[in-house]
Amino acid sequence: MNNTRQRILAGGLDLLSQSGFAGITLSVLAEKSGMSKSGLFAHFGSKEEVQLSLLEKMTEVGASTFLAPAMQHPQGLPRLKAVFTGWLGWTERAGLHGGCPVAAGMFEFDDADLNHPVRKRLEAMEQAWRSLLAQLTLEAIDAGDLSPSLDVDQFVWEVCGIYLNHHVSHRFIRDPMALQRASTAFSSLLNRSSNVALKPDPSSE
Repeated sequence: MNNTRQRILAGGLDLLSQSGFAGITLSVLAEKSGMSKSGLFAHFGSKEEVQLSLLEKMTEVGASTFLAPAMQHPQGLPRLKAVFTGWLGWTERAGLHGGCPVAAGMFEFDDADLNHPVRKRLEAMEQAWRSLLAQLTLEAIDAGDLSPSLDVDQFVWEVCGIYLNHHVSHRFIRDPMALQRASTAFSSLLNRSSNVALKPDPSSE
């Protein structure tokens, strides 16, 4: 049963990346998996359970695709850069045919009831991700790569803004310059946040 469940989730994740949560129904998923709707019920009791399970699957795939490899880089700016670079367009490298389900889901569920299970899970995932980015930023500060006076919350806010702009530009507008513009914006943010104050001033020598 576990192998069948994983096969359903793998196909469902690809569908989610293309069609969003609205496109994930038990009927559609059963057809895509070559199963009956009743057979699918043996693995998932409801549409929401499927959607929540797909978010868990997405976390696993994202971690193996870009996060775990990026975390192997040296602590500080190299690791922060690797995480950001890997984050851009990670779904394509994971073999999915659409965009990031969390990025799309935040727009899809922004007006949903605050207690909607999928909305709550998306919010928790986004908060956890921003906390990780904040941790990586603090490590870069401790390593002397970024300014000790850096507003970490503002820095993370801008990083997420660059990612979402890339997502819209790449997936919706189909701008061929999306990746280059995102990389340029991130480099500009790093330059503004660098530990310039601790570098020797040649004029004072």
